[in-house]
Amino acid sequence: MAAGVPSAAATDTLPWGRFNPDWAAGENQPYNHGYTGLDLLHWSPEADVYSQYLRSRVPLQERIDANAATQRDSDLPADTQMLNLAGDYGNAFFESFHDNNVFSQYLFNYWQYTDFYATWHGQPTQDVDKDLYDIALNDPVNGWQQRWFEFGMMNLPNPAYTNAAHRNGVRALATIFFSDNDRGEQTYHDLLVGRRDDGTFPVADKLVEVAEYFGFDGYFINQESDVDPGDVEAYQDFIRQLTDAGMYVQWYDSAEYPDGAVSYQNEFNDRNSPWVQADDGKVSDSIFLNYWYTGDMLKDSAAHAESLGLDPKAAVFAGIEAGQKKFDAIDENSAYMQTNLDGNGDPYVSIAALGTDFVSHELGDDKKVKAEYQNEVFDRERRLWTGSSTGDGTDVADGWEGFDSQIAERSVIGGTVFNTTFNTGHGLEWRDGGEVTGTGEWGDINLQDVPVTWQWWIDADSDPLQADFDYGERYTAADRFDYTKIGAYEGGSSLVLSGRLSSDNTIRLFKTDLDVTDGSVVNLTYNKQASDDSALQLGLVFADDPGTVVPVDVADGARTDGWKTASVDLSAYAGRSIATIGLIAKAGAAAIDGWQVNIGRLQLTDGADYTPATPADLTIGTLDTDTQELTVDWTLDDYERTRNYLLYLDDTFLGGRYDCTYYVKHLPATSGTLRLYAVGKDGSRSLAAEAPLDQSKAATGVTVQTDADGTATVSWTAPASAGETTVTLATDRGSRRYAEHPFSVSATVDAGTTSVTFDGVPVDGSRYIAQVRGDGVVSTARGTFTDTTIEPYPLDQVVWDGDSVTLARPDTQDWRFLRVIERWEDNGEAKEEPRTFAAEEYTYNAVPNDEAQQAGITNDALIRGRSRAGSFMIAPKHGGDLYVSVEDYASNVTEPVRIPTADEMEDLSVDDPTQPDAARSLIEAVDGEAQADGEQTRSVKVSVRDSFGNPLPGVEVAFTLPEGIASALDGAAITVVTGSDGRATIAVTSQTAGEYVIDASVNGATIGDGATVTFSAVPGTPQDPDDDTDDGDDDQQTDGDDADGDQQDGTHNQGTAGGGADQNATGPLSSTGSAIIAVIVVTVACVAAGAGIMLRRRRSS
Repeated sequence: MAAGVPSAAATDTLPWGRFNPDWAAGENQPYNHGYTGLDLLHWSPEADVYSQYLRSRVPLQERIDANAATQRDSDLPADTQMLNLAGDYGNAFFESFHDNNVFSQYLFNYWQYTDFYATWHGQPTQDVDKDLYDIALNDPVNGWQQRWFEFGMMNLPNPAYTNAAHRNGVRALATIFFSDNDRGEQTYHDLLVGRRDDGTFPVADKLVEVAEYFGFDGYFINQESDVDPGDVEAYQDFIRQLTDAGMYVQWYDSAEYPDGAVSYQNEFNDRNSPWVQADDGKVSDSIFLNYWYTGDMLKDSAAHAESLGLDPKAAVFAGIEAGQKKFDAIDENSAYMQTNLDGNGDPYVSIAALGTDFVSHELGDDKKVKAEYQNEVFDRERRLWTGSSTGDGTDVADGWEGFDSQIAERSVIGGTVFNTTFNTGHGLEWRDGGEVTGTGEWGDINLQDVPVTWQWWIDADSDPLQADFDYGERYTAADRFDYTKIGAYEGGSSLVLSGRLSSDNTIRLFKTDLDVTDGSVVNLTYNKQASDDSALQLGLVFADDPGTVVPVDVADGARTDGWKTASVDLSAYAGRSIATIGLIAKAGAAAIDGWQVNIGRLQLTDGADYTPATPADLTIGTLDTDTQELTVDWTLDDYERTRNYLLYLDDTFLGGRYDCTYYVKHLPATSGTLRLYAVGKDGSRSLAAEAPLDQSKAATGVTVQTDADGTATVSWTAPASAGETTVTLATDRGSRRYAEHPFSVSATVDAGTTSVTFDGVPVDGSRYIAQVRGDGVVSTARGTFTDTTIEPYPLDQVVWDGDSVTLARPDTQDWRFLRVIERWEDNGEAKEEPRTFAAEEYTYNAVPNDEAQQAGITNDALIRGRSRAGSFMIAPKHGGDLYVSVEDYASNVTEPVRIPTADEMEDLSVDDPTQPDAARSLIEAVDGEAQADGEQTRSVKVSVRDSFGNPLPGVEVAFTLPEGIASALDGAAITVVTGSDGRATIAVTSQTAGEYVIDASVNGATIGDGATVTFSAVPGTPQDPDDDTDDGDDDQQTDGDDADGDQQDGTHNQGTAGGGADQNATGPLSSTGSAIIAVIVVTVACVAAGAGIMLRRRRSS
């Protein structure tokens, strides 16, 4: 952004596996990716890899009303808002996960001062190979830039962060980012493409779909490249379409109005306000002001907002460049914060901060990834948000007072029920009831409780206690602490209060609006290591008397010998509302050194039972026995009844979140019982749903060998108990071609068989999922099909402007390079020259280095995601013809084709090779025999393929039946839709022996020469037309290829079995329903013979 975001550095981009192999991403671990505008035009959940695992399910929670009397600063206006534009766990490009087994990944803890969370996280698009991001590069800072991959112009918020945001009443935003130096050829034009006659934009519709599917709330738009003046109004309409659909949109102070040039105003005025409020109404919701403002500019901004009928606190956000200034220059940001205050000390406008996650990554790789330094991250984050690293208000030398000096604390804690176990969302172990049930470290903000409102607000006449989160014996606390490590009661952490207790300490914990009923009870679970004459009390502040802290006795100072739960009846306060809930450590007769208490759980109930029902439909989704990755699925309950789910293998904790699916990176054991618990709003747990896991019954070593001829062989090692085995090979999510109609084939094989070969599988590089089911357990392998497919260059989309032509980007998933050659004649000699590109024509002003060139990345190519938009405009240097070729990620290359002249463009059309191609499709008769009895059938199968040989499910095939004995169905066309394997099959009968040719067509084009089927004469059928003898005993049926309704599809769709001695390739196979069968009865009504007519009765079934 304008103030100069620093170049991406190792501290916020390197994969976690570089530091510890155990932290590396799972082979199939779902992660967020970036999106281009063209990607969005084709978006659907089925075309988006991992989409089903990356949804945010927690609904946005309602915040309680502001109550100035119970704020830390009662004079602070509560209407000043905060947008936090930051990364998530660590910002490694391919590692925006729900969770990982890393304690040291950054977790945000100050939702109470945040109203909007927007993602600031570069993410490659979904078809970029993770191998392009080499963690072993000698130069990790610049190395990723020399991998030359594409970032998306849009990044989604991490779904776990969105869940945490929503749990705290915070809206989550995706980021749309355009600049001249970061997103290659991607520009805002991609958003406006295909505008409809009614003025709406297809991409805007898709953005709404994406947000609703993934569960976030809107978009932050960072338009840091010029907008053509003629497009400004259309861009406004585009944004308005988003806000009209309920999306929250914040615009960055960049492109001005009306000429669209990037011109940072640093205030809200008539040159940028039309991006928020135009003459004809609302456009977006708010603006993020650039950082170079003065107090007068912010004062004028507020006045300008009011002149437009806007609330300055809702419409205008003053930017703070936290990530660039960091703590080294925090005094500069302190000065900017001060300029936002009027003469009364009240903010003019709201605040937006960029890069607050620097509190973690600024420590550097040698510290930020290690558990022993996380106490520094905690202190640094506390300092940024509250002004004090310790919470006692001592860090004032640099003038930084914290974001909470202008943002009043918020809360969602209302109603009659509340529960917390002081879980911060990560740990060095997991505990249940104080017992360790998970020994490994973990990080998952999905499991974060609503944070303590104040870190820290402790009142004492002398020696105020210190507060911290206790993560157990393996945790390294800050040097100022000297408490005994106990760890969590439930989850990863507990609240610990420690120090010298020489006076009563009031510790305010949560801002609330909790109604007390006749059944209200507080249950406090605590652990006290030593006996003394202190006491522990609740400290309650009621809304009707906010100046008084009401003590309620909980426990005396006795040692607890582990965790103990004390219950406190609050019925005496029924009808009142608790505005603050906290604790009081009541001092004894004399000062107590080394005093300590751990609080493991704080629960308020109203006497009702909130235990949720046992989760329904728990099943194993996928199991990779080689990597020990697992997914499970269940039916999601309403959030009002169930607030979370926790998954265990026997009694070992695996993880959890509010969702209907969960990915496990590495199972701790190969057998046991999976147990899933639903967690209620009061912290109660349901009975466990159970699913058995026994990998001794599972196939292992599942592999898939795919080839360019469209065959795929699935192999495995069978378990000792193996019997009949079903094998399925299907396209996985992430393919445009198979999004609407997924490809799938399957086969069932006998015991002893350990491989199956399928033909007619995709050859376009689509992702596949192979599943081998035997003895009730399904083993899974994932990968990609062989890629021999490359679509031709879209010559019909180039645009001439005088002597220059602007090349169109291929609208395909996997193109990577465009190469242009100029060919001309010089004195009769044919010459050619490749177009080369200078450093300034690529993002980051770099050309491929030696390492990149060895990998085939050279400066004679336009590189997807890295060539600037202007470099796509090319003019011949020698007056010759320009030729263009395309190369994809799989190194498939098209032959160079001549770019037509402007005059030739008028009549140009380019065939779409992804459509059904009759010349590549096949028609055949299925092996078998049948008699002409009107009952037995012969089958004809059509395999529909595109021009590359890819099978196409969901395509209509028209079958034309031949002329029969009677003309009742002469020329009749029967339409059948291809099944999941790309094949359509009909079964036909006849009452007259002979050979018949059945034709088929797709899109009006005939497939091959038809298929010939033969019907033999029925034994004993009279040949004399004058003989009217009844068929009698000849009604006995002779088996044909479908006499009993089975094997209608032969063996094409089932594959070829292998692995057993003398295995019959077709004998043990049976169809699993991949084809659609239409049975056509060719009825013969009569046969004329001279003057006589013979009527033949249709055979009874």
